Amino acid sequence: MTHPLDDVIWRALTSSQEKFAEAGDFARRFPTDITALAAVSSLTAEGYDSLASLPSAKTPSALFLESPQEPPAGWRVIESTPLLQMAHENGTRQTKKLDFIELTGADAPEMLALAKLTKPGPFGIRTHELGDYIGICDSGKLVAMAGERLRIPGYTEVSAVCTHPDYLGCGYATALMAVLMERIRDRGEIPFLHVRPGNLRAIELYKRLGFTDRRLLHLLVIQKCTD
Repeated sequence: MTHPLDDVIWRALTSSQEKFAEAGDFARRFPTDITALAAVSSLTAEGYDSLASLPSAKTPSALFLESPQEPPAGWRVIESTPLLQMAHENGTRQTKKLDFIELTGADAPEMLALAKLTKPGPFGIRTHELGDYIGICDSGKLVAMAGERLRIPGYTEVSAVCTHPDYLGCGYATALMAVLMERIRDRGEIPFLHVRPGNLRAIELYKRLGFTDRRLLHLLVIQKCTD
């Protein structure tokens, strides 16, 4: 029996976030300026051909797979690494809060700069359109942020949790996640997230917040070779 969070990118792009989808017969993906996340309905030549036919196919595509896979000839592997999916199933609420701001399109360049510095995962100039994004500023400078990315019925992903290196240890990530988790719970949904297993600092934080391991996935980032 499948779980709603299995094949979550495909589910998002065929349900709650279908309006963002570049769609082919056997593939879906977000536009490049939103995020590199993509999915194929099956890991077949037809699936990869369908992915290659999408408008953003010349840029990298990030797939969440059940296990490591080699793409067919004609694709270049940019990254291939385990990815841990965690969910917050117990319904407990967090209380730590700090002053924060709602981030909008006007903040997108600064959000993108912080994401490039801290590398929380695929992030684009329009990623903020996927959900609520909030941040903490110091002297007018964005120093921490977090937001919502993938959505399917009943679940919302907490993503882009990042803090400028000069502000680590201030509790900003905990505070921002607490706000987002409360909003998600108030909508009757369950928060979930993805993290690289080697990011022990982040995993420790997520477990303190009540997230538990759900399953180990595999992140495959590929790009179609050009002639």
